[in-house]
Amino acid sequence: MTDFTLHDKQSAPEESKGLLDNSVKAFGMIPGLHAVMAEAPGLLEGYQRLHQLFLDSSFNDEEVTVVWQSINVEHACHYCVPAHTGIAKSMNVDDAITDALRNETPLPTDKLEALRDFTLAIVRGRGNVDDDTVAAFLEAGFTKRHVLEVVLATAQKVMSNYTNHLADTPVDKPFQKFEWHKAD
Repeated sequence: MTDFTLHDKQSAPEESKGLLDNSVKAFGMIPGLHAVMAEAPGLLEGYQRLHQLFLDSSFNDEEVTVVWQSINVEHACHYCVPAHTGIAKSMNVDDAITDALRNETPLPTDKLEALRDFTLAIVRGRGNVDDDTVAAFLEAGFTKRHVLEVVLATAQKVMSNYTNHLADTPVDKPFQKFEWHKAD
């Protein structure tokens, strides 16, 4: 496996230093993912922007968690599932939702289940979903805006999940207690 550098503010390319400052302001540390992404300043900047745009989407915190974790679990991301478990806790998302996502078991409501199903349809179909799939999502109480915001989140999570696969990013200490491996 290729050895990627976990950059800090001293080793990072100049264009990434301010972006790493943003990471510290947002998270109180430089997450390992950001440390790896700092090698390519455009990747780190794009990821940070998409992260904020998705947080500012029309989804509530539970729904944000369902979309993120559905993608993370589908992509078997050893780093993002634990990190987003911690993030969900900081957002006061019910542990029952997080556990169902991590374990690929039923979610507590039909609406959240419809969101996971639609998100997985987008990921698995690479955006190619049939009209019935979109209609079922809309009938569950979501909007066309939500359809497109799932695409936004998918773009963000592809950036992080793929980077973590390539770099085998070590899970940050605060999230190690949420270690996760995809069930066989």
